[in-house]
Amino acid sequence: MTSRRFIPLSEVSEILDISSAQAYALVRSGELPAIKVGGRGQWRVEMSELDSYIERMYSQTRAFVAGQQQE
Repeated sequence: MTSRRFIPLSEVSEILDISSAQAYALVRSGELPAIKVGGRGQWRVEMSELDSYIERMYSQTRAFVAGQQQE
């Protein structure tokens, strides 16, 4: 299997196990950088951006858990 650089929002939602509306909201809010391509303006997310987003969420979760343990 060849590694693709960009994936559609449908695959982002599958990878993150969220709805397509939630994936779209992440892109529209700027939390998950994406580009629009093609005549119909299909959203595509670069795999490296998705990986960075996941790492940021892990970091935020670790900080949240650490804060909860100090209370």
